[in-house]
Order: sequence, then structure tokens, then C-alpha cells
Amino acid sequence: MNINFENASFKDFENIPGYDMMQRADYYYEFLEYMKYKGRHHYRLQNNTGCGSVINVGEKSPRDYISFVTSDYLGFTQHPKVKQAAIEGIEKYGTGTAATPLIGGYYSFHQELEAKIASFFGRSRDESVVFTTGYTANSATLQILLQKEDIAIVDRAVHASVYEGCILTNRKTFPHNDLDALEIILKAAQRQYRTKLVVIDGVYSQDGDIAPIREIYSLVKQYNAYLMIDDVHGVGILGETGRGTIEDTGLLDYIDIISGTFSKTFGNLGGYIITHKTLANFIRFQSRQQIFSATAPPSSMGIIKALELIDEEPQWRERLWKNINYFKKELNGIGLDTGTTCSAIIPVKIGDPHITGDVGRLLIEQGIYTNPIIYPAVARKDARIRMSVLATHTKEHLDKTLNAFEGISKMFPITEKKRRVKK
Repeated sequence: MNINFENASFKDFENIPGYDMMQRADYYYEFLEYMKYKGRHHYRLQNNTGCGSVINVGEKSPRDYISFVTSDYLGFTQHPKVKQAAIEGIEKYGTGTAATPLIGGYYSFHQELEAKIASFFGRSRDESVVFTTGYTANSATLQILLQKEDIAIVDRAVHASVYEGCILTNRKTFPHNDLDALEIILKAAQRQYRTKLVVIDGVYSQDGDIAPIREIYSLVKQYNAYLMIDDVHGVGILGETGRGTIEDTGLLDYIDIISGTFSKTFGNLGGYIITHKTLANFIRFQSRQQIFSATAPPSSMGIIKALELIDEEPQWRERLWKNINYFKKELNGIGLDTGTTCSAIIPVKIGDPHITGDVGRLLIEQGIYTNPIIYPAVARKDARIRMSVLATHTKEHLDKTLNAFEGISKMFPITEKKRRVKK
């Protein structure tokens, strides 16, 4: 089988007929070398400094880049109070837990973190379950809650961790934010399945747009189903007090399962599930990832401080929104398509994956580090440059990036007007 490298994506190498694992790996290696030769390999680049609006990147010729590739939205990975709390955790407990939560790995800081994240959302009557990654929080929870008699009904644009979590159950997807399609599936599933769980994101990771949560909640309850919302890109950023997209709807007390991560706004590592205490208890004692994985390290005490800073230092969220509004307005002024984003995730939609790769290369050459996103992360004709705006970006950072895009727009058909002509 011959794969055209010029039109190929990572997905084309998942399962090649007649190729064993080593043959697939060898063929994929050839593809990666081709991508490097074309200047389109923007993945797994080596960072030499910590998260931030500027990162030093590279092995052979390291240099500083304006960075739009991390989700450290409020800059808390570098906040002195957050770092000090993590240091104090290590000094008190050591560097690791060396055990699973069921047999010796559950410490007082875990209990404090669980209580803190539940109360952060005003869910004092509910409980939280903490996982070592946000990915695992979704995949592990869904795998234990949904079996062959149940069904997960998911928005097509949900995170990969949700899809992995549905491998043991039935799954139906509905087109992104399509309420009519969701209702059709709910109606058909009403008497066919035991548990019916609708899973959506609050903010979607590629377009940065927001789910119609209130309308979806109404449909879910109309058809006696449950609702799970993953709001990893909304918490700390959206909502009057930074409680995310659900706060904006007034439904914080009503969503059946809230999932999230500590690796974005809270500047650490780990994930969480917030739900009714009986369901939380079931997850703790039934989830394989809870039973057989070691617990989060003592540096997680930094998360506790980050949660407090959302209320103590609202200026970071204010600064972030000032950057978001300015950057988006100026990108649109150049004629670039930022889609329907309402968050710190700002895509520049280009369409053609090869032009997208070239734009990513030109940005890198000008000292701007972004994520070119192509199929299968998005549809084949929906490639884009994806950027995460941070509170720590300066106006100079944003202006340099805007000037770079404006220059590139004269070389390639990336403005909305030129893209329409190309079509």
C-alpha cells in the first residue's frame, strides 16, 4: 500500500492492511521525516523553559518564541504563591505518594483538594473524585458508569478522552451543538437503554465555542437522561466569578456530573469529577484507574492555592479578557476567520491543511509558536492555526503576532475573502 505523504494525516497510519506493528512504525517514520523536510512538523518540540507567554524552544538552535500553545490561561504555573504552595507540599510529604488511594496513597492534601474543588463550584452537598490526569477523569468515569445495557450520547466535538471512555458501552454522536439531532437520539433511546448519559463540553477545544447548556439540560431532563459537562477550557475564565460556562447558565447545582482538569487554569496536573456523593463513592471504589494508579503527588497543594486565587486575584481573568477581545478584534480586522469562539481559544481558520502547515512554519520562523491543527483533530477541510491567549501576553506579543499574520496573508489565501475566491 502506498500512502501519498503530501495528502496524508496521522490517522492514515493507525492500521495499514498487511503491515505488522514494526512495518507500520517504519512507514510512519518515513512520513515524519517527510514532514520535517517540508517544515510542517510542529509537534513534540523541546521546551527549555516553563509555561508562559514566552518559551525557549529547540534542541540544536534554541530561541525564545511568543507562545500560544499552552493552556496556562491565568499564568498560574509561574505564580509565586502557587509555586510556594507546591514547594511546601513537597517539603511536608516528599515528592510522591508511592501507593494507590485504596491501599495507602490517600493523604490529607488529597482530602483537602477534593473538598476544595467541590466547594469551589458551590457543590457542598456533593463530592469530588480526583484523578492524576484530566484525560483519565473522563475515560475512567465513563468506563465504570456505562456498560453494554447503557448509552452515551455525545456531541461530535467532545474530547478524545470521552470517546475512549465509551468503549464499553453503546455510543451515539450528534452534530456539534445540534439540538434537533440530540432530541431525535434521546427520543429513540428512551426505552431502549438503562442509563442514558449525554456528554458535552462547556467550551470546545478546537473552535473555542460554547455549548447551549440550558437548552441541552432541558432536553436531557425531558427524556429522563443524565448530563455530564467537561468544562476544562471554561473554568477560571468564564462565568461571573470564574466558575465556567455552567455558572453563566445558573445550573451549577443541577448538572449531574461535572468534569475538569487542573492542568489548564489551575497550573498543575490532574483531573476531577464532581457528582452526587453516592456516585462519587462508586467511582472511587470501582474505577480501575482509582484502584490501580498511584495518587497525585504532594505538589498538588499548588492547586489548592490556585483555586483560592481565582477569587483573591480576579485581575488575572480581567487581563486575560482584555487580551482575548483585542486579539480577536484585530485578527478579524485583517480579514482572518476566527469562527465562533467565545473563549481564550482563538482559531484562525484556513481550510487547506498544507497551507496551514506552511503558515505554521512561517510563524515559527518569525518567533511565534502556534499549533497547526489538521485532520483527524478537525475535518479534512477545516484546518486551522489554533492559539491559546494568556493573561501574561503583552500587547507587544499580540501586535507582533498580528503583524506576522498580516504579512503572511499577502503570501497565502488565508483571509476570508481570498479563501472564498480560492473555493
